[in-house]
Amino acid sequence: MKEGTLSRVQMVTVVALRVLIGWHFLYEGVSKLTADAWSAKGYLLQSRGPLAEVFRWMAADPERLATVDQLNMWGLTLIGLGLILGCFTRLASASGIVVILLFYLCNPPFVGYFYSIPAEGSYLIVNKNLVELAALAVILVTGSGRAAGLDRIIHGLLKKRDRPADS
Repeated sequence: MKEGTLSRVQMVTVVALRVLIGWHFLYEGVSKLTADAWSAKGYLLQSRGPLAEVFRWMAADPERLATVDQLNMWGLTLIGLGLILGCFTRLASASGIVVILLFYLCNPPFVGYFYSIPAEGSYLIVNKNLVELAALAVILVTGSGRAAGLDRIIHGLLKKRDRPADS
């Protein structure tokens, strides 16, 4: 195996990780899209993180909140689809990192922060959001969509298009 490349077993593992995280994002997005009256308002209003005022500002105006809600629901859904299908995997991974970082900063698991909603899987500074963010970083740098996903087809078509025609 040449340096800088993953073995088949390693890539299969990263692809499995990508699909599982994609499923999580897709499920969260679709469940919010299909809920009767889902809104991020409560989550944003309880923010205790370093950007608490920004998150509360998002929740303060009904029109702004409606935009945030739509971005959240559709963003989660599209990121999930991208990860599962291996389509625009790096964009989906980077977008997922941004979304999870916002979730983390809204309600970080810091000592002394108490929330009205108990946080499951929270261990001082590290919580499940931070773990999933790190996993997305691995997916971002490995190119797993090119190994198993629609990115492989897309990149193949782009390579064919960029090759000079035989004379």
